[in-house]
Amino acid sequence: MTDKDGLPAGNLNRRIVIRHKDAGQDETGQPTGKGAIVAKPWAWIKTQTGMGVTRNAGNVSASIDAYSFRIRYRKGITDAMCIECDGMVFDIKQVRHDVANKVWTDLVCRQGGMDG
Repeated sequence: MTDKDGLPAGNLNRRIVIRHKDAGQDETGQPTGKGAIVAKPWAWIKTQTGMGVTRNAGNVSASIDAYSFRIRYRKGITDAMCIECDGMVFDIKQVRHDVANKVWTDLVCRQGGMDG
């Protein structure tokens, strides 16, 4: 069964926060380490989009995992943003829109390594 927007009912089961990657400031001017909130949509974490890879950052290896977050169609999201979900940060690496039907937007993200 699908909802009125054409996405499977019940799959949008995680609230995520989409933020700018640039650090914001609190009321005293101190950096918060978090950018401004862009949106708080419901998402469907479809699956890991590929195998985790290992990247060598200097002398330290870091595991990187790729995931896809599907939300209702939304313009204005870019790879200069990140997602917070369940206490983890995911860097948006690619934004894919359903341009034909304007039903969904997939946010392909990485978690781990030096990015998130």
